[in-house]
Amino acid sequence: MTHFRFSDAARLLGVSDDTVRRWVRAGQLEAGEDAAGRKVVDGAELAAFARRQAVKSSEEDRTAESADPTEIGRSARNRFVGLVTEVVADGVMAQVEVQCGPHRVVSLMSAEAVRELGLKPGELAVTVVKATQVIVETPRGDR
Repeated sequence: MTHFRFSDAARLLGVSDDTVRRWVRAGQLEAGEDAAGRKVVDGAELAAFARRQAVKSSEEDRTAESADPTEIGRSARNRFVGLVTEVVADGVMAQVEVQCGPHRVVSLMSAEAVRELGLKPGELAVTVVKATQVIVETPRGDR
């Protein structure tokens, strides 16, 4: 299973390393140690925690962004690094959810692509959004 060091977990969740340490001390997030004795969080545990945090309103600092680990140049500029939180697949199609900091990105793809990419909860993923349309919404109010 994939494990993340506290600094990596913090970047993926859009918080500071200290916040991750506080969550661990408070028992909100489970941590262990890797072979080198460094504190790490299991990927599946981190994905479940990210999902729980996304539905809560939090006063934590969520301004940090995760760096794209692929280092591949693309024309698409909307790239979000996150953790796979859920995969629902049938024989042909699949729905993959990725928690990218406070944002939840959902992608529909073939079940074959899910298998080839090894997508499962707790795995690191980069979502790339390229669209030909942009929809702008405004809050309803007095006009």
